[in-house]
Amino acid sequence: MAGATTLVIDSATEACSVALLRGAELLAGDWQLLGRGHAERLVPMIAALPDKGRADRVAVALGAGSFTGVRVGLAAARALALAWNVPLVGYPTLALIAAQAIADHGHQPVRVAITGGHGEWFVQDFAADGAPAGPLASLAPAEAAQGGPALVAGTQAEALVARRGTGTPILLQPDARRFALLDPARLSTDPAPLYGRAPDARLPGGALPGTALPGTALPATA
Repeated sequence: MAGATTLVIDSATEACSVALLRGAELLAGDWQLLGRGHAERLVPMIAALPDKGRADRVAVALGAGSFTGVRVGLAAARALALAWNVPLVGYPTLALIAAQAIADHGHQPVRVAITGGHGEWFVQDFAADGAPAGPLASLAPAEAAQGGPALVAGTQAEALVARRGTGTPILLQPDARRFALLDPARLSTDPAPLYGRAPDARLPGGALPGTALPGTALPATA
């Protein structure tokens, strides 16, 4: 899609960013560190882009990250892609952070560590070309600090390196404006959330939503 435009939406973490690109060229974008309130800020940020962000394709961050942020971004991306009748693609949040780190600090392996839930961190290793070198995991800090590449990027990079006692920390948030750094191989044409861990919400009896309680069955689907 060298001459085509892409609207990029990234609201999976504490940061919220949007970008409009033509091919690899950034036409316009915005990045804000919100913490909370992504649902209220995302639509105005998109509307402030040229032609209200209308594009030939929509790309959205799939997580891991905030459950709410992931859902907000994916819902907005799906709605716009449907309204404009354009393709929708998704990308892993940690893969974009890895691509940013590699672009800024040379082609070398990188461990990405960002804030998760319940005191854990979302962690994943990437090769020097940005390809995943291990699975996405939600780990306690002590476990996350075991081994891994010397270069560490993400919101918990400094904390991880401090625990490990060695390495180079790079404080990074995902930035939709840097979407062009991402290898197209990281894109999914059937986007689904990458929550990184099980949802907090459980049904009575401890079952996860969408699972059957003991002695019961889920309704059949047509």
